[in-house]
Amino acid sequence: MHAADLLTNRARLSPGHEALIDKATGQRYTYAELNARANRLANWIRALGVQKGDRVSILAQNGVVYVDLLYGLAKIGAILAPLNWRLTARELTYIANDCEPRVLVCGPEFVDLLAEMRPEIEVAHEIGVQGAQFEGALDYDEGLAAASDAEPERPPLEGDDTCAILYTSGTTGRPKGAMIPHRQVLWNCINTAASWGLTGDDTSPVFTPLFHAGGLFAFMTPLFYLGGRVVLFRAFDQEEIFRSIAEDRCTAALGVPTIYRMLMDAPGFARADFSHVRFFISGGASLPVELAREWVSAKGGVLRQGYGLTEVGVNCFSMTDEESVRKLGSVGKPVFHSKMRLIDPNTGQDVAIGKEGELLIWGPHVCTGYWRNPEASAKSLWFDPVSGSGPWFRTGDMARMDEEGFYYIIGRYKDMIKSGGENIYAAEVEGIFREHPAVQEAALIGIPHEKWGEVGLMVVVLEEGQKATVEELKAFCGEHLARFKIPKKIVFAEALPYSSYGKVLKTRLKEQYAG
Repeated sequence: MHAADLLTNRARLSPGHEALIDKATGQRYTYAELNARANRLANWIRALGVQKGDRVSILAQNGVVYVDLLYGLAKIGAILAPLNWRLTARELTYIANDCEPRVLVCGPEFVDLLAEMRPEIEVAHEIGVQGAQFEGALDYDEGLAAASDAEPERPPLEGDDTCAILYTSGTTGRPKGAMIPHRQVLWNCINTAASWGLTGDDTSPVFTPLFHAGGLFAFMTPLFYLGGRVVLFRAFDQEEIFRSIAEDRCTAALGVPTIYRMLMDAPGFARADFSHVRFFISGGASLPVELAREWVSAKGGVLRQGYGLTEVGVNCFSMTDEESVRKLGSVGKPVFHSKMRLIDPNTGQDVAIGKEGELLIWGPHVCTGYWRNPEASAKSLWFDPVSGSGPWFRTGDMARMDEEGFYYIIGRYKDMIKSGGENIYAAEVEGIFREHPAVQEAALIGIPHEKWGEVGLMVVVLEEGQKATVEELKAFCGEHLARFKIPKKIVFAEALPYSSYGKVLKTRLKEQYAG
C-alpha cells in the first residue's frame, strides 16, 4: 500500500461520508467527491506530460487544490513540491531551480511574485487557481472539469518512491528539500491513529499552511485515512476559528506556540466554546511551559506538546491526557512504530538516563534524504559504526529521557553559543527569560566578541503594559543560571521574526543586531 492508495481506499469504504469543509468557499466534499477530483487532476496533469518522478509545485493559499495535488500526483507517481509563499522571490527562485517543477500552480495573491521569479526559472506549464488569471496560464477549474474522473493507470510504485519534496524553513543556510517517500505518508497515518487516539469520528480545523508538513500530514492526512473530517481554512483568522470550532464541532486541533499565543490574545478567546474539543496539540517549536499553564488555566481541557520534523514525520511521540499534566514540558514516549536513542554527538555513544544527548530516530516514517543533496543526506542518515543499525535520522535536537521513559526536548545543538570555551544553549536561557512576568518572548543569538569569541545577545519582547530594565532582567537570569550564561547584551523589540511554522528566524535577528 502506498500514499497513492489512501484516498482511493477511503472513498471505497466511506464514499458518502463528509471529508472536507472548505471555509473559504463554503463547499463541502464527500470522500467520493475528493477522490474524483484527485483522479481528474491525475489524468489532466498526465495529459500535460507529467510522468512518474516529475515535480509539480504550488504557490497558493490553503484550499482543496492541495488535496487534489497530494493524492492525484501520488496516483501517477509524480511529486508534490509546494512553495512557501512567505518567502521572497529570490528564495523561491532558488527552490524552484532546485526541484525544477514541470508545472507550477499559482493563486491570485502571488501572481506578481511569480512574475518576479519567471525570468530565472523554467516551467513547462503554469496554472491559475482560486480565480487567478494571468497571461499564458491554464485555468485550473476548466482543466479539472474536462478531465476523466476514472482511476488513472498506476505506474509501478515502491515505498521508497518520493511522494513529496518539502523544503526546510531555511532558518540557517540554504533550504533543503526533504524527500518524503510514500511509506512515510502511510506510516505517519498509522502512528497518529495508534498514538494520538484519533478516530473516524473526529473533526479537526486545519489553519496551518499546507506547504508545510504540519499542515499536510499532522491531522489532515491521518483523518482522511481514518474517515474523519477536516475543516480547512484559507488563512489564519482567530474569530473565524473560534466560530468554526464550536459550529463544526471540532474535536482535535493542532497549532504552534505562536498560534496559541495569538488565539489567547484575540478578543473572542474568553467566550470561545471549546466544549467539543477532546484535546489540543502544540507542535512545530517547543511549547513554553508557562504558555501551556496559562491556556489550560483559562480554558481547561487538554493541551499536549507534540514533536516531529519534516524529515521524520510530524508525530513521533505520544502521551495520555493525564500525562500531559503530570509530565508538563515533556513530548511523551516514542510512538509504537519507532525507535529513539540519545547519543553524545562527538562520540556516537549512548548517554545515560537523565543525561542530555542528540536525539536519533529510526522507523518506517523516516525520509530518504534530501533532494539532490547527497552530502546533507549522508550527514543526517547515520549508521551505527558498531552495530551497523540504521539509518538513524540525526535530528540535531538536544534531548533527555527520564527514568519513566518520557523525553524532553531541550534545544538545538546548532543553536548554541560558544563563549570563552563554554557552551551556552539558547533554549535554556530563553526559557528562563520567559519565566519573568514582564517577558512575552525572548530569542538569544551570538554576536562577535574580541575576547570571548562570541557572547550572548537577548532580544526581548515585553508583555503589553509591562516594563523591565536590562539590569532587572540580568539579575533575574543570574538567580537561575550560571554567570557565564547571562547574556552580555539585552535589547528590546516590538516583535520577533517568525517562520510560518512558529520558529524564530534567528538569521534575521543576526542580520539586524550582529551584522
